[in-house]
Amino acid sequence: MANDMTPEQIKALEPVDSPCVLICAMDRDTDRCFGCGRTRDEIAYWTVKTPEERKAVLAELPARMPELTAKLEERRKRRRTNRRRS
Repeated sequence: MANDMTPEQIKALEPVDSPCVLICAMDRDTDRCFGCGRTRDEIAYWTVKTPEERKAVLAELPARMPELTAKLEERRKRRRTNRRRS
């Protein structure tokens, strides 16, 4: 079967590098993932984006992460506080 495939088809089967870190939770305010910083649309269409489009998104992620990291830490603090009250 692999012999019948074109090089483009074989390349399409290869995994696409993704910034996903398996912390999949979305921030309601920014609609961005706390783990990787991408929006829902960027996540959903990652595999069909061109390499240039993916590079552009990857270039933006470092600037997005500090705010998301701070919000995630605040969420964790609130959860610890709420558990202690229970």
